[in-house]
Amino acid sequence: MYPFIPKSLCVHTTFSLYFYPIYEPPSFPAALQFPISSSQIMNHNSLPNKRRRRKKETPTNSTSGAENNDFGSENQGAVKTKELKQILTSLLLLEEQEKSEQEEFAKEEEENKHLFEANHKKTTKVMWDYYSNVQQHHSDLEQLDGVRKRKGRGNSAAVTATACVLASAAEEEVVSSNKSTEKGAPHRRLWVKNRSKAWWDQCNSPDFPDEEFKKAFRMGKDTFELICNELTSVVAKENTMLRDAVPVKQRVAVCIWRLATGEPLRLVSKRFGLGISTCHKLVLEVCTAIRTVLMPKYLQWPDEKKMRDIKDEYEDMSGITNVVGSMYTTHIPIIAPKISVAAYFNKRHTERNQKTSYSITVQGVVDPRGVFTDVCIGWPGSMPDDQVLEKSALFQRANTGLLNNVWIVGSSGYPLMDWVLVPYTQQQLTWTQHAFNEKIGEVQRVAKEAFVRLKRRWSCLQKRTEVKLQDLPVVLGACCVLHNICQMRNEEMDPELNFELIDDEMVPDIQLRSTNARLARDAIAHNLLHHNHAGTSLL
Repeated sequence: MYPFIPKSLCVHTTFSLYFYPIYEPPSFPAALQFPISSSQIMNHNSLPNKRRRRKKETPTNSTSGAENNDFGSENQGAVKTKELKQILTSLLLLEEQEKSEQEEFAKEEEENKHLFEANHKKTTKVMWDYYSNVQQHHSDLEQLDGVRKRKGRGNSAAVTATACVLASAAEEEVVSSNKSTEKGAPHRRLWVKNRSKAWWDQCNSPDFPDEEFKKAFRMGKDTFELICNELTSVVAKENTMLRDAVPVKQRVAVCIWRLATGEPLRLVSKRFGLGISTCHKLVLEVCTAIRTVLMPKYLQWPDEKKMRDIKDEYEDMSGITNVVGSMYTTHIPIIAPKISVAAYFNKRHTERNQKTSYSITVQGVVDPRGVFTDVCIGWPGSMPDDQVLEKSALFQRANTGLLNNVWIVGSSGYPLMDWVLVPYTQQQLTWTQHAFNEKIGEVQRVAKEAFVRLKRRWSCLQKRTEVKLQDLPVVLGACCVLHNICQMRNEEMDPELNFELIDDEMVPDIQLRSTNARLARDAIAHNLLHHNHAGTSLL
């Protein structure tokens, strides 16, 4: 006979193989484990012999015992089956509960995500609305300020005329746009940022006070109109399909205001309602036009008639004959260049100001009125005055014989030559030499005061500018030309503009370049003292 295996164990075996291919089988009680082992099989094999012996000994009792065993095993199998079903049911319930919890968690995450996105969009929209409101508020304030200023000056007639002009221009623009539409011409499609031009419109108004205009542009309205008329043929631009061209007056005003104030380009842009790059481009274009058109007319070496007038004025001033100009060299601070840094390093300014300084030189010759007749711009700041003179076109003109029998008065930083007259530099000076230095100092002071007015009028020369090194000679040349125009038209300087000019002088290594010049200087000094033209201040 085969060993007896309960039905509960067969069910358990089928369950473990079918329902748990992935998960680990649960640990059941000891009563539900497989009772199939080698010792148990041996015990089952020995059961028939024991039963036979018991049957022989007590046949009635063994029969009843077997029946009881069968009945007990059947009850035990039913209990185990019921427990197994309960375990399966609990496992299925746990699995379903876990799935439902995962679904709820995923649903909550999705809802939180949608809520976060909605809040982010709402916050972004509120911020953009606030930013646009602030921008609109600033633009409204600027417009209100412009309107109040115009109303405060009582420009009702000018406003009416301007409105009429704008209305007529608008009508013409509408008519032209209609015509272009009928002809099939394209419209302007380029977006242009709206900037306030209230300040420039106010300055350009005919009722704007001339004193305020002079403070802003360092010249009167008539001089400004003269410059605009001279530059119209070169500076004027035509309108395009993309945008309207900047008017000539506004172009010239941008350049002059930038030179006069030395303000950064972002402030120039805000004043005139133009872009920063546009303002930078306009400054260079107008300066180039001034150098091309106005420099040959307003900054040139004097002819014979003017030369005689200059000699007479200088002789009346100092008693020295044949003086045709006063010469001076100044330094313009710049930002450290990217190349040849050592050449532009200004050692004297650095030692005096205790701050690293870089500069370029401007050498100029002026007449008795302080008008430049010759300029040399752009040599590095490390060069002394005598080397700058040797590099200039004035030195080449003198070598060709165009400056024979005339004098140009300079400071002690220049050498004594046949055409350059400088003061005595030795320590022990005679009475005659003191008298000569006094009178020649008056002539030399004319050039220094001209450079003082130049830097006072054009404040961009007082501090390091943003202009590139290669463009700086053009800008400085334009400043000298505008200075001459203002001097010729007797434009007065604003008394509030103060500037102290300090330029260190270095005595050249070779102070005497000509023996004839030394003798001529001694003769001039003797004549000054003999004719009572010098020595009065010392007394």
